[in-house]
Amino acid sequence: MAGRIRLLGRPAIFNEAGESQAVRGHQAWAVLARVVLAPRPLERRTLAAELFAESSDPLGALRWCLAALRKALDSADSLVGDPIELRLPPETEVDLWHLDRDTLPIADMEPLLAGTEPQSSPEFATWLLVERERIRAVIDGRIRRETMQALAVGDYARAIRLAETAVGRDGYDESAHILLVKALALAGRTEAALAHVEATERLFDDELGAAPSLALRSAARLSVAAPPGGVSLEAHVKSMIRSGTAALGAGATDAGIETLRQAVARAEKAGDPRLQAEALLELGKGLVHSVRGFDDEGSVLLQQGVEIARSQGYARIAAAGYRELGYVEALAGRRPGADAHLRDALHFAEDGSDLAGIHAVIAFNLVDWGQFTRGLEHYETALEHARSSGNRRSEIWSLGLGAWGPLAADRLDEAEAWLRDCLERIDTLHWVAFRPWPIALLGEARLRQQDKPAPLRAALEEGFALSCQLRDPCWEAANARSLALTYMAEREFVAASQWLEEADRRCIRVTDPYVALRVEIVAARVEMSRRLDIPEVAAALTREWISLAARAHMDHHLQRATALLATNAAGESSPPEARNG
Repeated sequence: MAGRIRLLGRPAIFNEAGESQAVRGHQAWAVLARVVLAPRPLERRTLAAELFAESSDPLGALRWCLAALRKALDSADSLVGDPIELRLPPETEVDLWHLDRDTLPIADMEPLLAGTEPQSSPEFATWLLVERERIRAVIDGRIRRETMQALAVGDYARAIRLAETAVGRDGYDESAHILLVKALALAGRTEAALAHVEATERLFDDELGAAPSLALRSAARLSVAAPPGGVSLEAHVKSMIRSGTAALGAGATDAGIETLRQAVARAEKAGDPRLQAEALLELGKGLVHSVRGFDDEGSVLLQQGVEIARSQGYARIAAAGYRELGYVEALAGRRPGADAHLRDALHFAEDGSDLAGIHAVIAFNLVDWGQFTRGLEHYETALEHARSSGNRRSEIWSLGLGAWGPLAADRLDEAEAWLRDCLERIDTLHWVAFRPWPIALLGEARLRQQDKPAPLRAALEEGFALSCQLRDPCWEAANARSLALTYMAEREFVAASQWLEEADRRCIRVTDPYVALRVEIVAARVEMSRRLDIPEVAAALTREWISLAARAHMDHHLQRATALLATNAAGESSPPEARNG
């Protein structure tokens, strides 16, 4: 009887004694992976077409592979029937089913079917690409989550090991480098942290031709400020938290962040856990929302604040910290992780003001996950709580971000109503910094309702200019994308392509872009390349679209992208006369 199936890394089947069982050829492993990961039993004809299209007897080749797998599994009842039923022996462990469990060591988490490249149809090649990206995203998310948890509880040695694992998996992932630098700094290894910063800067400059963001070097610093004479340390910290958050609200970002950094350092020295948790929360929020590119350091601080709040029973601080952690994960497309944080946030919520923000972020995550109906229900709940508690900024946020949901669901009248309501409240509250987002979405909503494109551009250009003044890459990208859509509607494809390239460039200017927006931009670039008849560019962008959508759990985009890739592959494999006809 089989004891364990390994499909991450070089595939293998082990019996109960831990002995590897022989399985010949790459095709059999492809069959097993396809069946194990299928949401429902697969028909033999479908699987044979995917993996044995070049064989003279595809069904016979499949039967041979299934027999070889049954022998290795020592189970005549496995992999039988049509559709194929998996029916593994009882107690069989499959690594793919335990990606989120501590029982599967992170060191064992290698790519799906590493070292095997089975001969297959374009459909299976696309499936393998999607699954490898999806699994990689789950593994990377787990490494990140465990790194931050280790940092939060002061287990710096483990945090360093985990962060080094993340860097080893992708040396060009700036987020991984930031977490490693922060772990080294918190462990007191300042020289090692600065040495890694310098090594990473050289690597990025040599290999990518661009320096990493300021967030990398910032992660190595630990600020301390002395309190003024005659003032208690506690009073000094409270005043610093108030002045720091006030500075951020007024747009004085650098001053606000520096003041909050000092507040965190002094709160730790004061030994007051409530002050420390509050200071960590406000600094974490400031880094996430006011300084683009600092989500990783902000998340570490938020996690530290949450751990203190949980242990001391500070429910409101814990709820806010989990909400912000959920927002960071949702923004990056790490949806299962976001969902877990937000469920924790609900557990600690105390009143309508807490619930307004939490339900808004839950909705934000669900909509980009493709769960439009549930997402919009949570936005409605968020609006009810925001209005009943008088939280006007939360109401504006829910209306503006919430409109992305009905827009994606093609409920254009509803999206426009939400956006106009949002802009009216922005003007009343003078929250100028949020204005570019609803402007960008309103332009798209009106365009899709067949408004003439040219008159829409004045507002979108204003939104783009304001975004540039605010130095917000997300808002810049959103308005640039909407401007591109107006040119596409007029079939001015060159101008549209230029605006889309600008949108993409601005979106990825920082290490923490809004991934769902990036997916929309790349999807539009695919369409633009097809209209400009540049098939090689369209093919490369389609593969990027698939990779991004898979890692961000955006199945609605995956379906479109993989269908397009299959259509293109079918066209390339057909005779020239058939393609021209």
